[in-house]
Amino acid sequence: MENSNNIYPIFDRMLTRADKEALLKQHSVMIWFTGLSGSGKSTIAIALERELQKRGLLCRILDGDNIRSGINNNLGFSEEDRVENIRRIAEIGKLFVDTGIITIAAFISPNNDIREMAANIIGKENFLEIFISTPIEECERRDVKGLYAKARRGEIKNFTGISAPFEAPANPALSIDTSQLSVEESVNKLLELILPKISFKKD
Repeated sequence: MENSNNIYPIFDRMLTRADKEALLKQHSVMIWFTGLSGSGKSTIAIALERELQKRGLLCRILDGDNIRSGINNNLGFSEEDRVENIRRIAEIGKLFVDTGIITIAAFISPNNDIREMAANIIGKENFLEIFISTPIEECERRDVKGLYAKARRGEIKNFTGISAPFEAPANPALSIDTSQLSVEESVNKLLELILPKISFKKD
């Protein structure tokens, strides 16, 4: 293994985030969805991305299944691997935010410590925690991927909400219950929160 003393970052010579935001005419932010499996995170993330794209805004979705099938395909679901999964995602998210891109992350991220870590990596001033608060009964009723049924049968270990805990955020920027709100209503609430933060005004 090479000595870390031989690593020389070149951040000071690179174009800045402000340069990228000026090019894109938008301010970047991390919109971090947390909630149980089946709560509606990915569905709302996709709908939000489309609405922002219509407004000429450049976005990137980071989704749990996509990331785990690619860059994090060597990780399992132990507590240590869950932390490493989110750490890597946060580091990737930071790169996107620093490039001026509105970044939407959709991950169960089941406890406050793990989300706090992500916020600290990305920068709390750039981090909007969105709690998709759909009750577990509704998530299980949908069971889009058949995961709850497998977890109930003991075929999936450490499944959040069944055999592993989920800690609800104490102070999310916004809570959305998709058993009460349609996708369109959910996205409209998000737009009210996000658009003022990402609108670009020349100084």
